[in-house]
Amino acid sequence: MTTAERIRSLREDHDYPQRYVAYKLGISQRTYSDYERAKIRIRTDHLLALAHLYETSLDDIAGQSDLSPIDI
Repeated sequence: MTTAERIRSLREDHDYPQRYVAYKLGISQRTYSDYERAKIRIRTDHLLALAHLYETSLDDIAGQSDLSPIDI
């Protein structure tokens, strides 16, 4: 699952409209919609705010929580 798909899934799981999440991030609903459609890159500070809003990790938002660690 891509980051865009994951943030949409998390938003829907919490029953939040896009306009609410956009408000929490201090951006327009259009910009947030573009995040969910992977039209623009999500700013790092917004990824952190989303992780906080959904009480999850950045790894989970980025879809990395399902991957096993790389052996070095």
